[in-house]
Amino acid sequence: MLKQLNLRVAQIAEQPTVATLLSVGMRVLLSLIFILAGWQKLTGYEATAQYMAAMGVPTALLPLVILTELGGGLAILLGLQTRLVALALAGFCIISGLIFHGGADPMQQIMLMKNLAMAGGFLALVLFGGGKLSLDGERR
Repeated sequence: MLKQLNLRVAQIAEQPTVATLLSVGMRVLLSLIFILAGWQKLTGYEATAQYMAAMGVPTALLPLVILTELGGGLAILLGLQTRLVALALAGFCIISGLIFHGGADPMQQIMLMKNLAMAGGFLALVLFGGGKLSLDGERR
């Protein structure tokens, strides 16, 4: 019964309209946290720079972090160079998770797992691309 249900879900998801909506939803959900985080870093530049310095990360990297989060988030949202940007953001999630959330504190462990889960979502975008309703216009 579960196998039949799984096959039915796959059949529905593969319908062109549903696949298009799912790809848009996937991009929206993955991009929002990066757009908001990048904007927050831009508007709270000094506080973010101090936090980075406290974690041993050179503050000179902050403009690159903002560009990665805000620019990468917008690119994913729009479906622009989706596979390449998604691969970069997957790496960013893993690296930043290990740097900022690698401690033994349970909340930090949850935050690390969140970063790893997002990396997994971005790897799915690397595999499937931006979809039909994207600037890339992929039809997979």
